[in-house]
Amino acid sequence: MTENFRVMYAGLAQDIERSNAIKQLAVKLKAPESKVAAFFENNPLFAPCEKEKALKQAKLLASVGIKSKLQPINNAPAVSSSDATSQRDERIFNALDYITSSLIRIEEKLDDLEQRLPATTQQPDPDEGDEWQTDDLLLDEELTTPIKKRSNMLLYSLIAMVVVLLLVLGLSFAFPDLFSFMDN
Repeated sequence: MTENFRVMYAGLAQDIERSNAIKQLAVKLKAPESKVAAFFENNPLFAPCEKEKALKQAKLLASVGIKSKLQPINNAPAVSSSDATSQRDERIFNALDYITSSLIRIEEKLDDLEQRLPATTQQPDPDEGDEWQTDDLLLDEELTTPIKKRSNMLLYSLIAMVVVLLLVLGLSFAFPDLFSFMDN
């Protein structure tokens, strides 16, 4: 986790008036002067950010004659790890409870459907079960069928059409004035 910094007011450079610094900074930041004036009273002007960005902000302030300092901001998580673990465990248990109750409802619906089905179900004949093993698998026939020769005329015409369209497209890019009649 990277440490964030906030740029805080430290003072003014020599020969710089507070009102001029406020006006110049407000113009540079395109911010209201009231917000910039609040910065001089130790209110934050910028949001906490990484050190590199905070240094750039301090450099911007220095360009207008404002001295600043970087204040480290601790980003401690609001929730401790044990609380986070217990919350995660609670969510997992809630999800498992929901899944279990859904499975129970599905099982009950299946039982209802089984009761609605007719009580007599067809029992397969024992003779029919062995019948598939006695049939010949008809391997005497040739496994590959001959492929019919088709006319490639359609294929060649489609290829020719694509080539012609690509040529027209290339000509339109190479010579845009040639197709200027289409702009009207």
